[in-house]
This record gives sequence, structure tokens and C-alpha cells, in this order.
Amino acid sequence: MERTLIIFKPDAVNRMLVGRILARFEDKGLRIVAMKFQQSPREQVERHYAVHKERPFYGSLVEFMTSGPVLLAVLEGPGAIEVVRNLLGATDGREAAPGTIRGDFGLDKQYNLVHASDGPDTARNEIALFFSPEEIVEYTRAPDGWIVSK
Repeated sequence: MERTLIIFKPDAVNRMLVGRILARFEDKGLRIVAMKFQQSPREQVERHYAVHKERPFYGSLVEFMTSGPVLLAVLEGPGAIEVVRNLLGATDGREAAPGTIRGDFGLDKQYNLVHASDGPDTARNEIALFFSPEEIVEYTRAPDGWIVSK
């Protein structure tokens, strides 16, 4: 099973969209294996977005991500990274297809509701930045056998 990190950004929290968006991931069959609500420390956000440090939007992104609480989650499932990114749609809500999360709820590139890992190595590093191994729960749900064939 593949794991991915998602961050419900301050805009998703303040617009009260977390439950509706999280339901889409669960409806698809992804399993939540870790979750926490936090006001992110600036240093943690800077480390998380360090790859963008030289880009012109870095400063405003750090400000935005520390402007309010976020909900962090680790989702698990076959191809979880690609599945989540497909459900989210294009980064810019104006370009995201209808039916995607950003296409249905977003109108902006920065205020795009949810961050998602973009690859397996990134997912491992991001999960380790926000969660200790003890915070990730291994379990089986009753309907798992009806979501993915063996």
C-alpha cells in the first residue's frame, strides 16, 4: 500500500470544507492512517516548502501556511499519490476540471485548499516531517476486501 501526505490548508479549514473534501478521499476507498490538527510552526513550513525557496511565491506561501490552523493526514491505498492528485485536480482552481476538488471549490492558485505529496520519495519525507512512526496506525477496515481485489 502506498501512503501520501495531505495538508488541508488554512483556506480549507476557514471555509469549513475539510469534512466535504475528506469524504471524497474516503469515498474513493483511501484509508486514513494518521491525522492531526495544528497551527504549523514557521520553521516546519519553511522546511516543508524548502524546494520552492528561490521562487517568487515562497514568502507569501509560508505566510499563508502559517496564517491559520491546518489539518494534516496520511492516506493509504493502492496508488494513493496519483489517486489523491487526480481527485484534487490542477493546482489553479480556475484550470481544474469540474468534479475535482479544486475544480469544485477553488478559484486560485495559492488558495487551493489541499497540499498533496507529488511522489513516493516526497511522500516519505513529508510524512516523516509531520508524523512520528508511532502516530501512524496500521489497521484493516471491514470493507477493504470490497474496495481492492487481492
